[in-house]
Amino acid sequence: MDDDQQNEPGLLLAWILGIAVTIAIVVAVLTGVLGALNSASGSSPAPAAAAPAPADKPAGGTAAPADAGVKLYFASGKAELPADSPATLAPLIDALKSGKAKKLVISGYHDATGDPAQNAELAKQRAFAVRDALTGAGLTAEQIELSKPQETTGGGDEREARRVEVSAQQ
Repeated sequence: MDDDQQNEPGLLLAWILGIAVTIAIVVAVLTGVLGALNSASGSSPAPAAAAPAPADKPAGGTAAPADAGVKLYFASGKAELPADSPATLAPLIDALKSGKAKKLVISGYHDATGDPAQNAELAKQRAFAVRDALTGAGLTAEQIELSKPQETTGGGDEREARRVEVSAQQ
């Protein structure tokens, strides 16, 4: 064998590695350019959808921007505030105290199963618990409006029937 035949596998390997490195560099550059274009245009990649909480999770809240409102989820048959309610309510309290909102509207929800009067009363008690937490945080009764308990419709997540929504109003 001459020297050229012995170097062919090495040359082929070097050529393949060179192509792979070039492709990797092109992909990295394009990713950076596309990322810069997205941030310059003010858009960002859509966030991944959060997995819904299991229906057996007894309580908890979801924070949102102050103008969108928040949801507090209660344990089945209970009116005690979820443990994370202070953090969940904080953006709305701040919006009211800073003057970005004039009042907070509290709406309790229940489902159509069981005794409608008991369900409505439980939704009302949950709304009262949220109201009491808000007044305990320094808000006045005039800054809080209670809405009549509402029945949920549809067969969605069971937690939706055990929620209280709080929204900021201008």
